Amino acid sequence: MLNGKNRSYLRSQANKLNPVIHVGKEGVTDAVIEQLDQALEDHELLKVRILESVGRSTRSCAEELATATAAEVVQVIGGIAVLFRQRDEDSNYKLKK
Repeated sequence: MLNGKNRSYLRSQANKLNPVIHVGKEGVTDAVIEQLDQALEDHELLKVRILESVGRSTRSCAEELATATAAEVVQVIGGIAVLFRQRDEDSNYKLKK
């Protein structure tokens, strides 16, 4: 679970990122979850664009993606969600306990 300072730090780091994963009208599918899982392994912190055509709120889609990939939702603004999953070893982000 992320605390406020860590969440703030990750938001600042995500500011310069572009969305890596796009969730389209099909919604959250197994293929999207597989891509997201691999992207989280590679990058740890990433943005996900969730289109309005999904028919659900961005927050609920982000929560579903986070649960399916054991990640944390850092922030949701508009159609963009920021997700984070820290590597056990060799992490790029040093979070405070």
